[in-house]
Amino acid sequence: MLRVITLLAQAGPVMANPMPSIVGKITDALNAPTLLDGFISYSIEFSSFPDFAGNKSNPNEFSNNLLENLGALAGVKPYIRVGGNTQDFAIYNSDLKVALNGTYNQSRSADYPTTIEIGPSYFESYGTWPNVKFSHGFNLGGNHDDRQWDTLLQTAAQACKALGKDKLYLWEYGNEPDLFSGAVRPSDWNESDYVAEWLNGTRHVFNVLKENCPELGNETFGWLAPSFAGTNNHLKAPRTWTSGLNGDNDIKFFSSHNYISGAETPGVTLQGTLMNHTNTARSVGAHVAENTSLSLGPGIPYILGETNSLYHQGRPGLSNSFGAALWAIDFAVYSATVGIGRVHFHMGTDYRYASWQPVDTSKTTIGTKAPYYGNIAAAAFLGKAGTRVAQVPLAGAEVDPETDVAYAAFGADGKLSRILALNLRPYNYTLNGTGGADLNPTPRPVRGYTFAGVHAESTTGVVRRLRANGSDAITGISWDGWSYNYELDYGKPAKLDNVTTGETVQVVNTTLNVPVVDSEAVILDFAPQS
Repeated sequence: MLRVITLLAQAGPVMANPMPSIVGKITDALNAPTLLDGFISYSIEFSSFPDFAGNKSNPNEFSNNLLENLGALAGVKPYIRVGGNTQDFAIYNSDLKVALNGTYNQSRSADYPTTIEIGPSYFESYGTWPNVKFSHGFNLGGNHDDRQWDTLLQTAAQACKALGKDKLYLWEYGNEPDLFSGAVRPSDWNESDYVAEWLNGTRHVFNVLKENCPELGNETFGWLAPSFAGTNNHLKAPRTWTSGLNGDNDIKFFSSHNYISGAETPGVTLQGTLMNHTNTARSVGAHVAENTSLSLGPGIPYILGETNSLYHQGRPGLSNSFGAALWAIDFAVYSATVGIGRVHFHMGTDYRYASWQPVDTSKTTIGTKAPYYGNIAAAAFLGKAGTRVAQVPLAGAEVDPETDVAYAAFGADGKLSRILALNLRPYNYTLNGTGGADLNPTPRPVRGYTFAGVHAESTTGVVRRLRANGSDAITGISWDGWSYNYELDYGKPAKLDNVTTGETVQVVNTTLNVPVVDSEAVILDFAPQS
């Protein structure tokens, strides 16, 4: 039987004699969702893909090492969605000698080119990462360029040859078409108009694939759709679905996008916006409600095909901080508990919320960024396909629902495998969180967490900590004593000598206690051999 374990919390500056304020009760969790494989996956900006993947002569081994790390934990490397805003700007030029030629228009975006041509060598990037499956994003928006239709047909032929059966995840036609009206479509463009246009394009792609890649067969043909920007924009998902979007029964994943807030949104803070479970649950809850209203059934999982912290590529000091790594764990694991099938964290070259920077640029140094460590910790907790995850109810006078969060992971056999405790209270290691040379003189508080009803196969739990000097840190992060920094071993795991590991806790009468400092995540692992 699967069980949810009630968490008991006691706040205090030290952990000498933690006194839980309430006794927990065990409840059944038989309805906990079962995870898809590769739950922690990525979405890479179309224009940035050659930077992240490289090409045949110069593959990006750093990126591949980071993907390998996640694959070792999850049993499969992350699925990669190649898309985003720039997929709807990309025009194919068969004579182009480089992979991508992009022109920036600062009035539209300083972060990615808005006039783009891609050439045949763009598709080399699909061949650089072993054992990775990709979705390719086709241009639906058009960017007011009358070559859009020819581009669709030409790139379909190129992409299917580059991917083949082994690397093909799914296809995608258009990024966030619920925002097209008044921009690249008439203001009265509605759900029926979109569906008619989408069906016409996808049917033509199907014919191109039959002609150019017959070995793929019908069984590999499918779409991520509709890839809306959110749940309450001009086009509505329920009306789109009832208007016949899946009339050909070829949508394999219902894909939506989520951002907690915006980089320029007034009032956005690390604590109030990201390190805030209530805010995360509210944001994900809109997708849960949409999923319920759609009645997709078990055959079409609802996924987040693009997500991250703050839209418009994130904000420095927030989206690239350790606090954002803690947010990423909570966001991913909470999504798993409420039936989201997979999450694709979006990133691009020079994006502030990116899990890593793939190349050196004039703006950003190549390297592993704080959010990646959140991805690693989440993947370690979720484990392989078949894991079931449930949120642990919190109780106690000192519990804060915005900052105290816990989850339990169960194996396919129903046995408790891991417990995750998240202390999202902020602790800035620099004075006032300014990032300057002056350090915070206030000692870092420690909270004592007691778990009751622990029925695991082992009575010993291995403690694995996601650590940094504080929530405002952007460097110096470790997971269970490991670093994945570029400068140590090009993203491969590097054991740190200055981080204590090997800590264990004992289950006594189905109860255990563990200290967690403010701004820290802790996993208690009862099945470390797996």
